[in-house]
Formats: sequence, structure tokens, C-alpha cells
Amino acid sequence: MNKTVTVGADEHISFKQELIRKATHMGALVIPAGYYFLGLERNTAFLIMLVIGLGMLIIDIARMRGWWLWRKVFYYVIGPVIRKHEKDGDFIGATYILLTSCLTIFLYQKPIAIAALSFIIVGDSFAAVIGRKYGRIKFSNKSLEGSLGCLLGTMIVATLTPGISLSVGLLGAVVATLVEAWPFGVDDNVSVPLLSGLAMHMAIILKIFS
Repeated sequence: MNKTVTVGADEHISFKQELIRKATHMGALVIPAGYYFLGLERNTAFLIMLVIGLGMLIIDIARMRGWWLWRKVFYYVIGPVIRKHEKDGDFIGATYILLTSCLTIFLYQKPIAIAALSFIIVGDSFAAVIGRKYGRIKFSNKSLEGSLGCLLGTMIVATLTPGISLSVGLLGAVVATLVEAWPFGVDDNVSVPLLSGLAMHMAIILKIFS
């Protein structure tokens, strides 16, 4: 039997479930990767993600309302890794990240959007797994070790993302890590891409590193 580990005040899923959840989360890298490798135009990528995001929203509403679509189909795929606060009426992370992908692609230039979306996907996964496994120094339902894991993940993204300078990418990585670590009352699948993207966008506009 898996031992359930408590994360924060109300999160109760096992470490194995956390690994499954974050493996699924890492699968969302298909969004920025597809945007880049398929050579999609901004408008095309936005429309694709809008359709997918709205589809996920419908599934999530079906979950919260107990519709047949959820009970007979999607519960067996998504149900086992849903957190307590999501069961209590919040949207799941996939809904947030898919809809935020639409907004991020709409707002920012292609390289910034790719980096910002990769920050939350990779950084959050590193933070969750490392924090759950090794986290000892706690602050605000997070751990220092988890945040350092997030920084490592976002820095890797910053060095690999094409089309932005390393300095701008590292700025975004630091901002993404700080936003992920500190609760703003907004799901970090929303706040991390939008705020790290904004930081990189402003750095380029203001030529901070030129």
C-alpha cells in the first residue's frame, strides 16, 4: 500500500500518484514543442489551443457537475490523480494550463510563449517531485528544495529555448521560480507563464540586457 503524503493543508495524494500526475504534466511539453517544431503561426497555434482548451473546460465542468461524460469516460483517466482542492470545486491543472496556453500564445511573441509555457511545465514538475521527495525547509506550503528544483528546471529551459537571449531567458526562469514559490491566490499554471512571459517581454522591449 502506498503511503499518503501530505502537501500543504489539504493535498493528500501518494508520491506515486504525484509522479504520475507530473509525468502527465510533462507531457504538456507537446504544446510548446509543437508550436516550435511544426512551425505554426501564432494565430494557428492560438486557435488550436483554444479548441483543445475549451474541450478540457467542458470535461472539467462535467467532472464538477457529475455528468455522464465524466462518470463513464474521463473519471478512469483523470480521477485517480485529482487533488483534494480540485475535488472540492476547483478546476484541474490541465484546464488551467491549456486555457493559459491560449492566452500566452495570444499575448507574447513565439519564443517568449514557448519559454513561458515550458517554465511552468518543467519547473513545476521538478519542484513537485523534488519537494515531495527531499523537501525539509518549509515556507508557505512549499519547500526550499522544491523551489531550487524549479529553478533548475526553468534554467534548463532558458538555455534550450531558441529565439531569446540567455540573459532574457534566465530572467524569465527566476521570475517563474519566484511566482511558483509564492502564493498569489492564483493557480500557478496561470500566474507562472503570464508573469514570466511579461518579464521577458518587458526586458526585450526596454532592451534591459542590450
